[in-house]
Amino acid sequence: MERSLSTKVLLSLDAEAVGSLKEGVNFKKSPEDGKCYIIFKSNNDFKACKNQCKHQGGLFIKDIEDLDGMTVKCTKHNWKLNVSTMKYVNPPDSFLQDELEVSMLDDGGLQLVELSPVDPWMADPREPLELQMGEVKVTYFTHACMELQLGKRRFMFDPWLKGPAFARGWWLLHEPPADALDRLCGADLIYISHMHSDHLSYPTLKVLAERRPDVPIYVGDTSRPVFWLESQVKLTNIKVLPFGVWQNIDDHLRFMILMDGVHPEMDTCIIVDYKGHMILNTVDCTRPNGGRLPQNVDVMMSDFAGGASGFPMTFYGGKYSDSWKAEFIKNERKKLLNYKATLVKSLQPRIYCPFAGYFVEAHPSDRYIKDTNIKNSAEDLNALINKLAPAIKTWTPQPGAVLDLGLALRDPTNREAITNPPASAKIYKDSWKFDLYVNELKSAIKSDIFKHQNWIQFYYTWAGFQNYNLVVRVNGFDRNVLLFFAFLCLLIGVMRYVVLHGCLWDDLYIGFQNRISRDPDIYHHKFWKHFQAELPLCKPDWEHFQKQVVPISETGMGNNCALS
Repeated sequence: MERSLSTKVLLSLDAEAVGSLKEGVNFKKSPEDGKCYIIFKSNNDFKACKNQCKHQGGLFIKDIEDLDGMTVKCTKHNWKLNVSTMKYVNPPDSFLQDELEVSMLDDGGLQLVELSPVDPWMADPREPLELQMGEVKVTYFTHACMELQLGKRRFMFDPWLKGPAFARGWWLLHEPPADALDRLCGADLIYISHMHSDHLSYPTLKVLAERRPDVPIYVGDTSRPVFWLESQVKLTNIKVLPFGVWQNIDDHLRFMILMDGVHPEMDTCIIVDYKGHMILNTVDCTRPNGGRLPQNVDVMMSDFAGGASGFPMTFYGGKYSDSWKAEFIKNERKKLLNYKATLVKSLQPRIYCPFAGYFVEAHPSDRYIKDTNIKNSAEDLNALINKLAPAIKTWTPQPGAVLDLGLALRDPTNREAITNPPASAKIYKDSWKFDLYVNELKSAIKSDIFKHQNWIQFYYTWAGFQNYNLVVRVNGFDRNVLLFFAFLCLLIGVMRYVVLHGCLWDDLYIGFQNRISRDPDIYHHKFWKHFQAELPLCKPDWEHFQKQVVPISETGMGNNCALS
């Protein structure tokens, strides 16, 4: 279906204001909505963009280190944008900034105009029908797993119900309801937002594949397939959907998947429409649908916690003292809290629920990470939303808690609209099957391929990262001893498991299976993007490798490697 572009004037300047623009970078705020824009002037030619970093939505300020007056610096992570080219220069090889159209007026003024497709959810709009008590129920299971009862159908989101995520770095904070796996296997539809293992949980999906392999599972058509490691589970009914198109399930139920504006190769979000009532789930998207989202939906849910990367907890040396980390993390969590609250206020959903942040670094050897990696609480975010937008009803979910949407819409103050789990229910996990999963990872250590020194060259040749001026030194370490080596140090069991199975490096980085030192202290976006999202879809052919190699003695083995 062909859709035309919509245009929106974001900022207007009269001739006098245009004449006052200086050569180089200019910051201008709209008097209508207070939003800020950047205008770059060069010989009466103009470029313009929103004052919003494409990385994680931070605001830009003038870069005092830029003597040419062409770059601005983000206040969140110090990313730098050359406004004359709209290319990010720190980190290099990362994003291009989205430009605004600059329209010159006959009277000497100008307008900044945004061109964008018509919002896809506006196709075939439906008037909301009245919901009966019990007709639409939203049940929280754990982390990002929600069950939507929509009439006679049950729709499940992102089932992570057992085992760890990111190798063995994340574990479930909440105890799922006792019947969670049964309800998953009985679902009519399952949506999996992206390939991160706290959403695409192979331990959970193995149970599903054994009991109901033909259950319909829906994923977005991302450039890297969500189920790129399909060999791990035997699921037979995975449906890959285009973005921004309604998928009609029956006369009353439809949904559409949208891509993330920052990570279109991976992240997605979803809008569910039942009888004209919309539920928006932005999941982990940094800028869901490029920042264009429906307003006044009935339910909105999103992540909230932060703490989902190895930076800066696993960094050491240079400025990365414990006090620096603590201050950085405190500021980052505060910024995230304010961003989420502001986003919710701007969208004005009837009901908001923070989720997809209930994980814990539970393994005993991760005690330092757990103590350092402070996360936002759902209660604090909801309290801030209640302060900024008191008309929005907020819900802090517990495992097994149920929101009856019909009751909540009829009377937001009705206490019966939310059914909490019984007082005897177990809310937080206090034990995890560490050995079961950690032993599987450790089993990779003794793989025969590591008896041959040239596994290193074979692996990095397979990985395909090249033509980049970077040297990475990789060392293995025993986490119980915590020996720190220069550059990139990895938990040897997890490292070898990742190498053996051709896994993405998120298991190493987001899973905190590393200790990192950088000299110079530069974030190489191209390197990390490749190893976290662009590795080959097929794992290394170690069988072919072993036919080609000559064994070396155990004394010649090493875990060190360098690539350039």
